[in-house]
Amino acid sequence: MLLSALDAEWGGTDCPVAIRIDGVAMSRAELRSAAGALAGRIADASALAVLARPTAETVVAVVAGLLAGVPVVPVPPDAGPAERGHILRDSGAPLFAVAPGEEGEDAHGAEILTVDRTARAPGAEFAEPPASATAFVLYTSGTTGAPKGVLISRRAIAAGLDGLADAWAWTRRDTLVHGLPLFHVHGLILGVLGALRTGSRLVHTGRPTPAAYAAEARAGGTLFFGVPTVWSRVVADEEAARALAGARLLVSGSAPLPVTVFTRLAELTGKRPVERYGMTETLITLSTRADGERRPGSVGLPIAGVRTRLVGEDGLPVPHDGETVGELQVDGPTVCGGYLGRPDADAESWTADGWFRTGDVAVIGPDGFHRIVGRASVDLIKSGGFRIGAGEVEAALRDHEGVADAAVVGAPDEDLGQAVVAYVIPREGSAPSEERLIAFVAERLSAHKRPRRIVFVDDFPRNAMGKVLKARLTA
Repeated sequence: MLLSALDAEWGGTDCPVAIRIDGVAMSRAELRSAAGALAGRIADASALAVLARPTAETVVAVVAGLLAGVPVVPVPPDAGPAERGHILRDSGAPLFAVAPGEEGEDAHGAEILTVDRTARAPGAEFAEPPASATAFVLYTSGTTGAPKGVLISRRAIAAGLDGLADAWAWTRRDTLVHGLPLFHVHGLILGVLGALRTGSRLVHTGRPTPAAYAAEARAGGTLFFGVPTVWSRVVADEEAARALAGARLLVSGSAPLPVTVFTRLAELTGKRPVERYGMTETLITLSTRADGERRPGSVGLPIAGVRTRLVGEDGLPVPHDGETVGELQVDGPTVCGGYLGRPDADAESWTADGWFRTGDVAVIGPDGFHRIVGRASVDLIKSGGFRIGAGEVEAALRDHEGVADAAVVGAPDEDLGQAVVAYVIPREGSAPSEERLIAFVAERLSAHKRPRRIVFVDDFPRNAMGKVLKARLTA
């Protein structure tokens, strides 16, 4: 069963509180029964769209879709009318599940279905769908056009979660804590289904604030998920950070964790954070391990069943020397089944021999550790005949005590082809000069990797997961 901990025979016991979200606590039996009641109402639907706010109703609706074998389409609650309309029309979902009081939401022609988390159908039984069946249609961020629907199978989810349970020693004895959105891989697949497969307790804090994380750490939380923005705010609140010393594992993902934040988090909590890498199309494929080395700036090794390779622009393998940049390609059971109704995107995204092109550039060391240096489209800079990963320059800049954050791009240059340009958010009370920052990078990296220009800004445009939107930044 995909959601092992909801199986009536699982362990022969039921945790009094399996999840707590939005102030609502539910046992496994209550969740299974409420979801079973809803599943009976949607069993013949082609897809179920869910307004994915961080609520118990969202979890009930998602579980109902999985029980009934109906593909779930999470809809971001902050999506504008155009994006929401595109997701609902493109997915073809005839039903749109919402919480009580949200019936006035624009469903763009879909039938509104109100979720009752108090409904009960304790005896409802559903046949387990085939492992190849689509469990989710997850929509990409749409940074290169309209969002595409990614087909995620039940097999991919099971393989990904089992691989992470192995890497992170994640068991039913854990209490998972996070406050991440529930419409993407990190917050929903890992942060909800992970708990329902491993049997761990889940506490969703509503918002991922340092105070909320500290409170749950004091209450016995053992496994904490966050994006770099969350961990940056945690280390800025020393009292909250020190409260996390009792946690077993701190996990960061969805964007690179600055080395300065990694180091400070380790100092304040005594725990070196785990970093992992993945994307909507592949789920999580790489991670450092609970029982292994956790190296700043590294996303570690492939999880069980996953293979990776680096390929140059000439299509030939790139050496694993820790320096040479190549496009990261992935193969394994976690990879999606393609894009909904987009054979053109499928053809572009898979190689002739069946590997998925991530579009990310990376380096792999002789020991197999992976380091992501950015997106090939915006983070691979070709300057003066050199190939430069923007992430490497960003990491060097963040090492400067006067830099709060940095984003590096390649700008058109008549002489070099592209010039390295860095956008920098200075730390409060610190104003490093452009010349000093350029020299700082040149002392740490090859001279050709130094920024040719520094632009000081107050903040970066970011998406919901904290990733910098570089196209908007340069515009």
